[in-house]
Amino acid sequence: MSKLEQIKAAEAKLLLHTYDRNPILFVRGEGVHIIDENGERYLDLLSGIGVNSLGYGHPAIERAIINQSRALIHTSNLFYHEGQAELALRLTERSGLDRAFFANTGTEAIEGALKLARAHAGLLRSEGKTIGTKVLALEGSFHGRTFGAVSATHKAKYREPFAPVVPGFEFVKFNDVADLHAKFSDEVCAILVESIQGEGGIRPLTQEFFAEARKLASSTGALLIADEIQAGLGRTGKWFGYQHFGILPDVTTLAKPLAGGIPLGAILCTEEAARAIHAGMHGTTFGGGPLACAVALAVLETIESEGLLAHATEVGNYFQEQLRALANKHESIVEVRGKGLMIGVELDSADLAKLTVAEMLKQHIVINCTSDTTLRFLPPYILERAHVDTTIAALDEIFTEHAAAFSGAAASQAAGGNRG
Repeated sequence: MSKLEQIKAAEAKLLLHTYDRNPILFVRGEGVHIIDENGERYLDLLSGIGVNSLGYGHPAIERAIINQSRALIHTSNLFYHEGQAELALRLTERSGLDRAFFANTGTEAIEGALKLARAHAGLLRSEGKTIGTKVLALEGSFHGRTFGAVSATHKAKYREPFAPVVPGFEFVKFNDVADLHAKFSDEVCAILVESIQGEGGIRPLTQEFFAEARKLASSTGALLIADEIQAGLGRTGKWFGYQHFGILPDVTTLAKPLAGGIPLGAILCTEEAARAIHAGMHGTTFGGGPLACAVALAVLETIESEGLLAHATEVGNYFQEQLRALANKHESIVEVRGKGLMIGVELDSADLAKLTVAEMLKQHIVINCTSDTTLRFLPPYILERAHVDTTIAALDEIFTEHAAAFSGAAASQAAGGNRG
């Protein structure tokens, strides 16, 4: 029995059955490649679902881990350490917000942001203002797996197995300003959005919708919360996805690429929102520990010193140009969407999308499919044009060989689709 087979057998016996894993055992990585037990190299265009922003084995991350692990890994938040204030300064400077709270994951950051919104509304009520406890989220949204986060997540498959979920959430049609107006009132304490929906299919907000959400929230004192867990920290070519719109939220949440693979999440907020929190109201044992903060500081410094914001823009634009050229050749591609290195390719068939992911893996290229029909690309920021060319050639070969088999079955799905 191979090592992979041994691990599969052990997991089948011992782990909760939450993951449908691909039958590959990865053991190390280099740059944009991840390497299996047999030494086979795979071009990783998913980067651990948007986490490995600097790829694998980056010397800045390795140095930070080595140096900090030799000094101090954990203290608890009962004491000071050198990293939190410095990281908070770097993040607030880049975000336009004022204060930070550090957690372990994105879903914990969302939980904290929702608690902050409810607490802030309570503070406003104590000051004589009329404001409720409802949270508006968007159709197609994904915010996490904990109870508050999943209650704000639109897809029924994530919520219904755990019903009843947390009350007080309502969903607005995506980018529908009229529906936003119809559902907003002084009963709303927060509007929760993703500047670009990730799990929902790499769908950007429109300028009009985002601006109207900002205007409505400001009119009552409700908080505008921007979930930047997937779009934030450079993936779109700016530090935060909302910066493409020129709109500043009251609260934003971060996680995936923040510490280059070490678990770390964050909430950033305005001074006004922060008024609602005092000592003892919220906390975490592991969040913002010395090791995670040291690595996050190294990640931010590297993104700047290596010019990776501009690089993500340049290579991302090239990637999307090549994908749109591919769309002109293959009718199975309905639309190309995204910003920077956060890219989605919508196909006209869920079966074709699933097959494409599998066939790409056979060609040693890692991607995934989200929202059933959208191929998702979240590569490391160090991706080069040559890697894009390899990817386009592989996709071209797959669509040429397989797309026709799905075209008839997908005709009704594709009708009315927008080609990109």
